[in-house]
Amino acid sequence: MPHNVSLIALIAAGFGLAMILGLIASRLRMPPLVGYLVAGIAIGPGTPGFVGDLALAGQLAEIGVMLLMFGVGLHFSLGDLLAVRKIAVPGAIVQITVATILGAATALWWGWPPGDAVVFGLALSVASTVVLLRALEAKGLLDSTNGRIAVGWLVVEDLAMVLVLVLLPALAPLLGGSDATPGADFRALTLTIGLTLAKVSAFIALMLVVGRRAFPRLLWLVARSGSRELFTLCVITAAVGVAYASAVLFDVSFALGAFFAGMMMRESEFSHRAAEDSLPLRDAFSVLFFVSVGMLFDPRVLMDEPLRVLAVVAIILVGKTVAAVGLVLAFRYPLNTALTVGASLAQIGEFSFILAGLGLSLGLLSLEGQNLILAGALISIALNALLFAAIGPAQSWARARSAWARKLDLRDDPLAALPMSTDRKLLSDQVVLVGYGRVGRHIATTLDRAHIHYVVADSNREVVETLRKRGKAAVTGDASDPIVLVQAHITKAAMLVVTTPDPVSSRKMVDIARKLNPGIETVLRSETEDGATLLRKEKLGQVFVAEQELAASMARHVAGRLTKQLAP
Repeated sequence: MPHNVSLIALIAAGFGLAMILGLIASRLRMPPLVGYLVAGIAIGPGTPGFVGDLALAGQLAEIGVMLLMFGVGLHFSLGDLLAVRKIAVPGAIVQITVATILGAATALWWGWPPGDAVVFGLALSVASTVVLLRALEAKGLLDSTNGRIAVGWLVVEDLAMVLVLVLLPALAPLLGGSDATPGADFRALTLTIGLTLAKVSAFIALMLVVGRRAFPRLLWLVARSGSRELFTLCVITAAVGVAYASAVLFDVSFALGAFFAGMMMRESEFSHRAAEDSLPLRDAFSVLFFVSVGMLFDPRVLMDEPLRVLAVVAIILVGKTVAAVGLVLAFRYPLNTALTVGASLAQIGEFSFILAGLGLSLGLLSLEGQNLILAGALISIALNALLFAAIGPAQSWARARSAWARKLDLRDDPLAALPMSTDRKLLSDQVVLVGYGRVGRHIATTLDRAHIHYVVADSNREVVETLRKRGKAAVTGDASDPIVLVQAHITKAAMLVVTTPDPVSSRKMVDIARKLNPGIETVLRSETEDGATLLRKEKLGQVFVAEQELAASMARHVAGRLTKQLAP
């Protein structure tokens, strides 16, 4: 038996403990990822017994980040990204600024040097890719408006952190790093900034111009071979290969490179198959990410600096959340969107570890600062699922006790109500279409061809603005709120069509619609058979399941064609 089997030992111990402790956490009604984190602590250097290879664990975790972001890109079009730019860009920049100021001010209060304080604040400002995506997937929100805003926000944060990582070594002398020299070269610093922006721009341009054409073509050629192994190999190669090449050639993060690779491959008709084939690997390696986070954690920091750990957790969970919620509400999005985005970003992860490690090497962060960042990451990740679970109860509590909270969605937003100039003929016997994503757009196109009137209700203000410019009736807001459906004139509608796959929200919308319009017909969407069964049991209307409807359409086509050919 070979002596050097550290990789095999790490995978065996990591997966084995993660499975056992994840199952225990699930039985205790906690998220399984809590078990994964504890598994990492158990095989880390901070606890006795077997110690896994930290360097290998970090690399395996990076593969998980690549595959996960690639999968997101397969479901996220360039149009989706541009649709949320008005909130994602300023939102991410302001939130990074607020969190950095909070973290730096706290560190200065502790007596840390200014350079250490800045790096510490930056490390607390950026959310974890893996945690955010896992949380959105678990709640079925990845394809929703809320999910697109959170992912778009994350992409902007990644771009900002790429810039920070490149500029930090150049700025180290100014910030008082260990290699500080009198009189930093301003010209060299300007050149570094310009070169970084040029590289990122070149990467994005290359992906949009070349990748958008090359990747779908490559996937089609491999699919023609008929080999399932080659197809899966092509998908994994695209995810990991592009992520690695983007980091080496353009200084772009692995996560961002993989995301753009997936987004370009989405143009292929085989994108759904690519997403399915890569799913098992994405799940497996994302588990290793949480294990690697646990391995970095030293439990002694909880006993040595409990108050400072609490301060760090407060900045991450409270400071970042309040900043994000306030920003989303300032852009006049619904309360539910604000709470979802706030919960999504109330944690830190991989970029924070990279920043901490870089700061430590440059003499801009102490070992104590790194341990506090790791402690904040571990605790915030473990509590993130609880924040998501609290969104619904918190929203209901706020609306029940506060008139201000009830008016947040519709206070003086011109997009929250139809213009007075809307033709009244369009608001009788119309279809109320909830959601204008990929499914909603297809339905709207069919209704337009049939000359059937409809009103769109969507949480994305940019979508509503675009529809109104095209002369379509549309209102913004969360359609599970009665006021939004009233503004869509549900009382005179002939049918309610809900294209969002969340069964809980769908049930609320149907209940509201039937109270206001007892004779209305309802059509609902479900991504899973379990969700469809739940909706059908409660007799909420006609339910369509994605795979079933695809199979039914194909079967009707086949039967129709053969019936014509075999007819005497």
